[in-house]
Amino acid sequence: MDGMSLLTITVLAVFVGFEVVSKVSSTLHTPLMSGANAIHGIILVGAIIVAGQATDLWVLGVALLAVVLATANLVGGFVVTDRMLHMFRSRQSAAPKGDSK
Repeated sequence: MDGMSLLTITVLAVFVGFEVVSKVSSTLHTPLMSGANAIHGIILVGAIIVAGQATDLWVLGVALLAVVLATANLVGGFVVTDRMLHMFRSRQSAAPKGDSK
């Protein structure tokens, strides 16, 4: 594929992704984040496989950068999901067990 085709596909993917995510109601954001975390895990595994099989130095550099970015994205997604789930807990159930106050 030439560069113009790749750029067109990228722009269309960004536009469609934005339109789909912006139409999601707030009650579905937590399940959507969990699904996105699963996809990021698959991307991380793929980046590790590419890094392990890289023979050129620049391919190894790009693959290691992909591993770092995918890891940051995966961990950040779990942190955001955990914060969202804490928002739905009541104050009484969020108190530690044994705390009788």
